Amino acid sequence: MPGESYQLEGRYSEKLLRRERKKKKAGAGAAGYEVVDGESRRPRGRSGRRGSIDTTASFQLYTPDEERAVVRKFDRRLVVFVAVLYMLSFLDRSNIGNARIAGMDDDLQPVPRRNGYYEWALSAFYIAYIAFEWMSLLWKLIPAHIYISGLVLSWGLIASLQAVAVNYPMLILLRTLLGIGEAGFTGIPFYLSFFFKRHELAFRTAIFISAAPLATSFASSLAWLIIKLSDSGPVAPWRLLFLIEGFPSVIIAIIAWNVIPDSPQTARYLTKREKKVARLRLRREKPSRLSAAASTSPSGLKTRDVLAVLHDPVAWLTAFIFFLTNMAYSSLPVFLPTILTAMGHTALSAQALAAPPYLAAFLIVLATAHASDSMRARAPLLIAHALASAAGYAVLALAGTRFLRLDPGSMWRYLAVYPAAIGFFNVVVLTIAWSINNQRNESRQGGGFALMQVVGQCGPLVGTRLYPDGDAPYYTVGMGVCAAAMLGVAVLAGGLRWYLGVLNRRLDREEGEKGVGGKAGAEEGEEEALVGGSGMGKKTDEVERFRYML
Repeated sequence: MPGESYQLEGRYSEKLLRRERKKKKAGAGAAGYEVVDGESRRPRGRSGRRGSIDTTASFQLYTPDEERAVVRKFDRRLVVFVAVLYMLSFLDRSNIGNARIAGMDDDLQPVPRRNGYYEWALSAFYIAYIAFEWMSLLWKLIPAHIYISGLVLSWGLIASLQAVAVNYPMLILLRTLLGIGEAGFTGIPFYLSFFFKRHELAFRTAIFISAAPLATSFASSLAWLIIKLSDSGPVAPWRLLFLIEGFPSVIIAIIAWNVIPDSPQTARYLTKREKKVARLRLRREKPSRLSAAASTSPSGLKTRDVLAVLHDPVAWLTAFIFFLTNMAYSSLPVFLPTILTAMGHTALSAQALAAPPYLAAFLIVLATAHASDSMRARAPLLIAHALASAAGYAVLALAGTRFLRLDPGSMWRYLAVYPAAIGFFNVVVLTIAWSINNQRNESRQGGGFALMQVVGQCGPLVGTRLYPDGDAPYYTVGMGVCAAAMLGVAVLAGGLRWYLGVLNRRLDREEGEKGVGGKAGAEEGEEEALVGGSGMGKKTDEVERFRYML
């Protein structure tokens, strides 16, 4: 019960706390267990890999019930809210695909028509998105409630203004500004790492990212409704679509100012005790937070650590995985309504048929991320979904060839969209969580995340050019390129997992060479930090405990 922790704090003095830890240490040692940080661990094998952890040793600091209560509050009050924000963000960037078949292309094209304008409207967004990816580092410099509110307000206004575009150059300008507004919001998974443990991050990132397929599904359903109701109205359906789907972000931006906390310590919905629990539960993974002396600058960013990722093979491999995935992730949502129309469906039917694949992706993304967190592994599920996506795209690529010879409107072509879309959405979630998991501290996490976004967001520059109108109805080249890209993701992920295993074995050997004396020093350092000491030894403890997630 939450009240038990107060009784324990009053019952044990600092001296008694240390005495209890020594007793546990002695008992665990006699039983043949290794003791680290006051916790007993199963003996190591030859590889030096740690076994399961007995978590009961933390009861003097907080109870498991208290920790669960804090996590539940963050899930309900923070994760769900940022997921709603991301849904609005993805809705505002991807509804251009629905607007196109709702009459936008006919209204904005000059006379005579000029090919390539629509592709430039898509590319302009991603060029600005890439150029301003450095804004993901501002999460450590600007208070989150100010930063998020400003971003959401900016993209809400710009997305709404697309409704008054009179030609494609004006739309391209607005899409460029929209890309700038949404670029800074890509740092949300990095922001969530301030509140959650490493093995909790994939599921929370999934809740956040799964808003993308949900937004696409919602956009298609809403577009179907708008076209059906306003086809003969005074306002063009595509203009009404931009306005209805863009303006809610303006309202949500005002709410975000009061809902978004800058850190666990500023969350208004946590009690004083819960704020302490929120800080202590991250002590293993964020040791620098236990002492004000650990911060080397007011912003908490260390320039050397941020730049260190530029020669980190792990960061680059993750970035290339994200690049290949984004070729599919960015292109299918904005082209699927057009592809479905090319299959022979009416504009109204295409809007309706575009929704189910993304709704299925939403549900499976949550299940996959939960399984990944439970396994404390990213690569196996990431590889499986990449291969499934590659298989779906391969069917779409071969549909018009002599190998399959499917009709343009074949149901098999439509069904192949499901594994293709479900696969790349899952890969995106796991890749983002994997990137943050495999950097030692927040500065490196920020640098690694920014590198992944800069390299990865170049993928859409390729993806948005894969489906020219001349390739209809099969779009064989675009589907084939996406199939090859997702196959490449599986190969790179397998290679990265092997490399991370090599690094973990090296860390195991280095820790073993330090011997028991070095380990004991690290334990005492962290114990002093937890009970109010000087925090000596924390750096050693951080280095010894860090292992890459496979």
